[in-house]
Amino acid sequence: QVQLVESGGGSVQAGGSLRLSCATSGYISNNMGWFRQAPGKEREGVAAIYTNPGSTYYADSVKGRFTISQDTVTNTVYLQMNSLKPEDTAIYYCAAGIAGAYGQFWNVPSFYNHWGQGTQVTVSS
Repeated sequence: QVQLVESGGGSVQAGGSLRLSCATSGYISNNMGWFRQAPGKEREGVAAIYTNPGSTYYADSVKGRFTISQDTVTNTVYLQMNSLKPEDTAIYYCAAGIAGAYGQFWNVPSFYNHWGQGTQVTVSS
């Protein structure tokens, strides 16, 4: 049984930091991603990490502030979020990608076939 369990969400003031974790079991993917969805908006890709060939991808809106990383021993993916802004408020989802997907599709939800339940991040001004 595949499970992706996110944790680490919460409420912070603008400029603060949070670290999201995604523990995976039952499935190991070489490409993992973080997405977010704000009320009334479509789900958007935030960051992804492709183990082979060791590439990371970021949405322009989070470059320089967010960092995705992966612990291959514990099968945990992290999203370090710094300098948070109110517009970062959303539910954040961890996702495991389809094997063999190309990096150019890192932010396309249909290229991920397993999803976590989401964790709420709220940033106040």
